[in-house]
Amino acid sequence: MAVHSRPAAFEGRDGMSYSVEILADQTGDVARPWGGYLLFLRWRRYGEAAVEGHLESDFLAHGASEMEARDAVGRMSLHEAKDVLDALVRRDYGGAPTRRWWDVMRDEGEGDLSREDSTHTPEDHAGGHPGAHGERDDDGCES
Repeated sequence: MAVHSRPAAFEGRDGMSYSVEILADQTGDVARPWGGYLLFLRWRRYGEAAVEGHLESDFLAHGASEMEARDAVGRMSLHEAKDVLDALVRRDYGGAPTRRWWDVMRDEGEGDLSREDSTHTPEDHAGGHPGAHGERDDDGCES
């Protein structure tokens, strides 16, 4: 995760956008003095880009120094970081999307899905493609 030149960004189970930062704090434990964790910043859905909340993981790795703890967390894959975010959203917010993407598009006036020339509708995503109904697609992700 730490190989990227900018913070990773994810869509949470709640439909909100999150970016992530790797941080470390002192633990107070002499045997494991530093703990590394992930801080997920939740971005505002409307208006100017701004942070409207955050979620913090527990310590995910420990080290003798701040850098050692941060480096250990930085070795996590993006999939592992996303799993941590999903667990935090489920714990704190229940994980249910607050709005469907097509409702947001319609409300913001950026797209009219009822137009005759519209190529994709929400129903297109409900079935009919190879990954529908919980099947795995070519890259192993479940739909």
